[in-house]
Amino acid sequence: MKKISCLFLSLIVLWSCGTPSNEEKQVEKPSLYTIEQFMDINQVFGSSFSPDESKIMISSKETGIFNAFEIDIKTGNSTQLTSSDDNAIFARAYFPEDERFLYTSDQGGNEITHIYVKGADGSSKDLTPDSTAKSSFYGWSHDRSKFYYGSNKRDPKFFDLYAVNIAGETENAVYQESTLYTNENGYNVSAISTKGRYLALSESITTNNSNMYLLDTESGETILLSPHEGDAQFSPQYFSHDDNHLFYLTNENSEFMHLKSYSIASGESEDVLKEEWDISYAYQSYGGKYRVVAINNDARTEIKIFDNTTGELLNLPNLPTGDITSVNISDSEKLMSFYVSSSKSPSNLYVYNFDTQEVKKLTDTMNPDINKEDLVEGEVIRFTSFDGLEIPAILYKPKGLAEGEKVPAMLQIHGGPGGQTRLNYTPRIQYYVNHGYAILAVNNRGSSGYGKSFYAADDLKHGQDDLQDCIESKKFLATLDYIDTTKIGIMGGSYGGYMVMAALAFAPEEFDLGVNYFGVTNWLRTLQSIPPWWESFREALYKELGDPSVDSVALYNKSPLFHADKITKPFIVLQGANDPRVLKVESDEIVEEARKNGVEVEYVIFDDEGHGFVKKENNITASKSVLAFLDSHFKNDTP
Repeated sequence: MKKISCLFLSLIVLWSCGTPSNEEKQVEKPSLYTIEQFMDINQVFGSSFSPDESKIMISSKETGIFNAFEIDIKTGNSTQLTSSDDNAIFARAYFPEDERFLYTSDQGGNEITHIYVKGADGSSKDLTPDSTAKSSFYGWSHDRSKFYYGSNKRDPKFFDLYAVNIAGETENAVYQESTLYTNENGYNVSAISTKGRYLALSESITTNNSNMYLLDTESGETILLSPHEGDAQFSPQYFSHDDNHLFYLTNENSEFMHLKSYSIASGESEDVLKEEWDISYAYQSYGGKYRVVAINNDARTEIKIFDNTTGELLNLPNLPTGDITSVNISDSEKLMSFYVSSSKSPSNLYVYNFDTQEVKKLTDTMNPDINKEDLVEGEVIRFTSFDGLEIPAILYKPKGLAEGEKVPAMLQIHGGPGGQTRLNYTPRIQYYVNHGYAILAVNNRGSSGYGKSFYAADDLKHGQDDLQDCIESKKFLATLDYIDTTKIGIMGGSYGGYMVMAALAFAPEEFDLGVNYFGVTNWLRTLQSIPPWWESFREALYKELGDPSVDSVALYNKSPLFHADKITKPFIVLQGANDPRVLKVESDEIVEEARKNGVEVEYVIFDDEGHGFVKKENNITASKSVLAFLDSHFKNDTP
C-alpha cells in the first residue's frame, strides 16, 4: 500500500505556463506534516478566575488527556493542578475565597460524570459518589455561599437541583447538601435567580418546540411563561440582579433566536435585542455592569458587550480578529477572559482589562513546527440543493496545486443531527488537506444556525432529504476545476457517521468510500437504548426522528444495518467500546453484514473511549488509520 504519492513529497512542482515563450513556472507546495504535528497543540477551554483574580484555571490537554491547569495572568506561567493519566478531568471553578477548586470527571468516557473538590493539601474528594448517577456543575450562587449541581441519583431519567453549602476552613470543610428542586415532569433548570428565589425551567416538546416556566420556591407555584401556537423555542438565560426580570431567548414569530425580558411583576415581555442570526447565549456580569451576547454569524461567533448603565454597545478596538468564544467577566468586572480561534488557529486564551483596554494573550497552542502559511483557511460557500434550498458549507482547498492538477475530495458531515460545522481549527481536517484532499464540510438541512425553518427541514426525513443535500454537493464540487470527481468520499461522526452509512446503503454508487466515526446504523436500537438521563429529551427525539414503538417500519427503512446488502463501496469504522449513545454492537453488526457482501471494511476499536475520542494518542491513531485508508483507495494509482 502506497502511503503518500511522490507528487506530494516534493516541495515544488514545475509546470508549463503555456505562454508563447514556454517559460517554466514554479508552484510552491506546502510542507507535509504528520498528524502528531497537527495534534501537538495544547487544546484548552474553560476559564475560572481565582479569588484574587491573579490566575485563571482552565482545562488543558497538554498531557495528552484533559487535566486542570492554572495560568498566572501577570507572567503567563502555567501550573498543572491535576495529573490524571486515564480519565479526562475538566476544571470547573475555584472556591470563592480560597484556591480549592471543583472539577468533573467520568470513567473511560461512560458519561457518568462526578463532581470533585481538590483541597489545598492536594487531596481530592468525590462530592457525588453514587456510581450510577450523573452529576453536572451548575455554578456558584450569587452570594458565593454554595454551589448548585444537577443529578439523576433519585431517578435516572431526571435531573434534580441540589445546593452544596460550604462551611468551615479548607482542611475541615463541611459540604452540606440540600435538595432545591425535585424534577418530576422532565423540566430542566436553566437559570437560578440572583437571590435564589426563582428557578427558570425548560421543557423540550420537540427539537423545534419548547416551553419555559417560572418556579417561585417561596410559594411553590409554577407558571407557564410561554403559551404559544405552532413551533417556537424558549431558552431562559439569566435573571436581573433585583430578581424582577427573566431574560430569555426565543424564535417565536421569527426565524432566529432573539433576546427578550419577562417582568415577574407585570407578566409582560418586551424585546431586548434582535439580530439577523441566532443569538446563541446572553448573560450578565456578576455586578450587573455588562451584558454579553453571542451571535452565531454564519458559522462564526460574534460577541457584543453592552454597558447596562447606558445601554450602549462597547467599542473594544484592541480585540484580536477571529472567532471569539467563552467570554467570562471577572467578579470585579475589571477583567474579561475569552478564547480566539479560526480554521487556521486553535483556540487561545486571552484576557482583557476594561480599565486599560490592554489585551494579553495567555496561551500559544499552535505547534511551532508548523508554518501557519501552510494551513488552509476554510471558505464559507453555498450551493443549491435538489429542491432549490440553499445549503451552506465550508470548503478547504489544498495549497500549492499546479494548473490542471486534480485532487480527491471528502465530504465532512457533522453530528447532531442538529449540529453545525463551524470555522474552527480541526487537526484531522488540516491533516487530510495537507496531504492532498479537498474537504467540503456540509451544513445540510437540519443544521442549527440558519433559522428554524432550515433546522426543521429534515424532520422525519433523515437519510433522505439531508442525504440528498450531500449528494447534491457533488454538483458543486464538479464546478471546481481542481476536483477529481471520480474520487469523492464521505465521512462523519455520530449522526454524521449515520449519514456516511446511509449514503453507502441508500445511494451506493454516489460516493467512492466512507469513513464512519461511531455512526448510528440501527435507529430502532439507538432510540430504544438512549441513556436514561436523556429522558426529558426522549420525546423530542422521537418526534424528530421517529418513535420506535409506532414508527418501527420507517426507522427500519432508514437504518443502514438492514440494507447492508446494498453496500458495495469500502469503508472504515472507528468506535469507542464504552460509547453509551451509539453502542459498540451497532458498529460490530454493520461491519459483519457488509463483509458478507465481500465489501472491504476496516474496523478500529478503542477500548478506553466513549462517544467521541478524548485521548490524543487515540485521535492520532484514528487519523492515521483514516489517511492510510484514503490513500490506499484514492492514491494507489498515482506514480
